[in-house]
Amino acid sequence: MNNLIDKARLLPVGKRVPAVSISSVNLSMPGRGHPLEMRISAPIEGTGLPVIVLCHGHGPSLYLPSKDGYGPLVNFYAEHGFAVIQPTQANSKIAGLAPDAPGAPLFWRARIDEIKHILDHLSEVEAQIPMIAGRLDHNKIAAVGHSAGAQTVGMLLGARLSDPKDDSAKEVSAYEPRIKAGILLAAPGKGGSDLSEFAQEHYSELNPDYSYLVTQTLVVYGDQDINPHLTIRGADWHADPYHLSPGSDSLLTLFGAKHGLGGIAGYDAKETDDEDPDRLVITQRMTWAYLNSALNEGNPAWQEACKALEEHAGHLGSVNQK
Repeated sequence: MNNLIDKARLLPVGKRVPAVSISSVNLSMPGRGHPLEMRISAPIEGTGLPVIVLCHGHGPSLYLPSKDGYGPLVNFYAEHGFAVIQPTQANSKIAGLAPDAPGAPLFWRARIDEIKHILDHLSEVEAQIPMIAGRLDHNKIAAVGHSAGAQTVGMLLGARLSDPKDDSAKEVSAYEPRIKAGILLAAPGKGGSDLSEFAQEHYSELNPDYSYLVTQTLVVYGDQDINPHLTIRGADWHADPYHLSPGSDSLLTLFGAKHGLGGIAGYDAKETDDEDPDRLVITQRMTWAYLNSALNEGNPAWQEACKALEEHAGHLGSVNQK
């Protein structure tokens, strides 16, 4: 029950069920120095649970970019049928790699390696939690990423990266076929001359080539997500993965939204520059519906959600489809 929701409550969603969250789950990773920490959230009942790996961003908060952030998304997904794995990735301030380690501050290579390592050892991760062991569907894996996490996910979905300041990073491919669907939330757009002078100097690795992204993907962005710190373009920069990739078939535009997309990183947090209950619910329900249809052939959840958004909350957002 949420008395703050208005029109967004008319978007269809599955039955809400009790869920559990387990922290901390650790996975050793050679060469990392310390284990990869994770939080696992899932419904307390049911088998054949589809899996979401959620990649956090690189925001200013100390704890939200870790296994302890993104509760508004994670709790919703788990209460509506998904098992969610949240790694604390290399760029995390509290349990990531040292800020002076090679690859800092974004650690784009390490982040990709961490997700692949989780998938390589998914049975081991699952076995650590008796109430979840044997309940995951390893053939139905999706990835959701926000901001810098969306670049990580984008590469796993097929996008390539070239860093003009790193001779070893030319058309790097990290495509992961075990991931069957993806969600890119406020993802970085084109790099190169589309970056600000500051970003070209300090974040030259924000240079994805989405023409190689082949996995079925929903791109979500806010039409007020304007960031001159990173790009000379407007908010539409974050829609590039949809326009430039063959795999992204849908674009959800949230009207009035900034980088927080209504509050996905945490409730009442400084990361959330546009906290809005309706906007958050749209992000939750539309992404949930997309993954349900993408992972389950014939599931009408996405089609029904798009229709409901247009009929009941068209002033809050719109969907484009190829």
